[in-house]
Amino acid sequence: MARAASACGTPGEPGLRAPEQLRARLGDSQAARSIVGWRRRRRGWAGSRRVWRVGAMASWAALSPSIVEYFEGEDSYRCGYCKNESGSRSNGMWAHSMTVQDYQDLIDRGWRRSGKYVYKPVMNQTCCPQYTIRCRPLQFQPSKSHKKVLKKMLKFLAKGEISKGNCEDEPMEPSMEETVAGDFALINKLDIQCDLKTLSDDLKESFESEEKKKGKSPKKEESKELIQSQHIEEKLGSGEPSHPIKMHMVPKPGKGADLSKPPCRKAKEIRKERKRLKLMQQNPAGELEGFQAQGEPPSLFPPKANKSNQPKSLEDLIFESLPENASHKLEVRLVPVSFEDPEFKSSFSQSFSLYVKYQMAIHQDPPDECGKTEFTRFLCSSPLEAENPPHGPDCGYGSFHQQYWLDGRIIAVGVIDILPSCVSSVYLYYDPDYSFLSLGVYSALREIGFTRQLHQKTSQLSYYYMGFYIHSCPKMKYKGQYRPSDLLCPETYVWVPIEQCLSSLDNSKYCRFNQDPEAVDEGRSKEPDRLQVFHKKAIMPYGVYKKQQKDPSEEAAVLQYAGLVGQACSERMLLLRN
Repeated sequence: MARAASACGTPGEPGLRAPEQLRARLGDSQAARSIVGWRRRRRGWAGSRRVWRVGAMASWAALSPSIVEYFEGEDSYRCGYCKNESGSRSNGMWAHSMTVQDYQDLIDRGWRRSGKYVYKPVMNQTCCPQYTIRCRPLQFQPSKSHKKVLKKMLKFLAKGEISKGNCEDEPMEPSMEETVAGDFALINKLDIQCDLKTLSDDLKESFESEEKKKGKSPKKEESKELIQSQHIEEKLGSGEPSHPIKMHMVPKPGKGADLSKPPCRKAKEIRKERKRLKLMQQNPAGELEGFQAQGEPPSLFPPKANKSNQPKSLEDLIFESLPENASHKLEVRLVPVSFEDPEFKSSFSQSFSLYVKYQMAIHQDPPDECGKTEFTRFLCSSPLEAENPPHGPDCGYGSFHQQYWLDGRIIAVGVIDILPSCVSSVYLYYDPDYSFLSLGVYSALREIGFTRQLHQKTSQLSYYYMGFYIHSCPKMKYKGQYRPSDLLCPETYVWVPIEQCLSSLDNSKYCRFNQDPEAVDEGRSKEPDRLQVFHKKAIMPYGVYKKQQKDPSEEAAVLQYAGLVGQACSERMLLLRN
């Protein structure tokens, strides 16, 4: 992206030093400097008011604008949950590129990505409302069924034990649902045509126009501009998705612990209690004293908890030490989703083969629907720009594959996004031969633990987003078992503890969770004229753009987009208009 010719005629401020991160990507060219100049000019349009996030996050997130192409209107299509042929409704846009801060803000307004397609259900109209759900890992305590899964993995690693059958309360591996197939069926109807060369040339002409204004020859920067042109072409995507895509959902954790009942006591404690009561009956004075000398309290109540009988933490259960002669070795590797990363590139073939095996066995997909093109577009193509701010996590922000290597081969891959405030689970595929390990539940628990680990350095990164919670679909209610968790109010976009939402959802599919009738969406679009548009080789505010338009439907589409993404994102992201 570059500094474009200004429709307002407000000159940029030359001589600004681009951050090291931007220089590394664009070089010390005019292209790198002009994007900063464009940002400064934007502040001129806005007057003295600044719409930035407070703190260090703003400086790096604001420098590389997101580029999105919004699909106006809504459409009805087949629902992957209730199978209603025309009941599912959503809005969508194609993200040619997107900053992690913009995507964080979008998912906090009910959006969700699959590949580069970013969609938002029309909650009060769709047949199966999908509520964004997040878990609070810092307060998370594994349930009894979660502990069973973790212990099952440890037994398998230590002794090679394979559990036989499933307990009634053990998490089950559900059959795959076509959860967002309808959304991608909509894409197929839109006939998205992205002329990458034209867009790239438009942006290049924006650079040249700025050079001419400054009296400089663009030829001096020709080689560097060519590199930037290629970079923009990469940002603008590789074309339209051609097949519906099915969203994997984490296996249902089943029946959790009943919080209304007292905690279970160990059999050893019960035996000691019986022995103590028997001694009291036989000799209330003498023998009881001897029993107390062994360290037992005189009270009839269970002994106070100490370090030895405190419940184990999630980390204790995951990383319990294994014997030196353990039967198996499990290693979890975090790999950036980038073909420039050597580890991602070297493991691509094995990861793809696992994906095909999973899709065909679990989804019953034919081979022609799970080829390299579909795999790359769905799980390896992300709009998120990788970011490595100084106070962020060591791995940086962006899209990653969390690979589970068992004895030197990949048996599962969790696709995740690491964002400023959360780890967002995107998809999971695994080797069906290892279904007995409940890898869906196991990977979710590992991702919760990973979020806790990232929080130790980056304090604001403290949530685990699990996608959508669908209360009206019995098979999709399992996510509510990972507690404490919150649901996003679809009207005011505030988080509400799930316990406060369930009774309302039992009565109605669609609910406003915020109980304050006066509360409104604080992040709503209040000044649509400040929305940023990229049109005909220029970046301009919508207030300028709309004066050039004669089609009345154009304004309706742009205002709909502004209302859905909110004021902050509308000012940061570039809305591509042809």
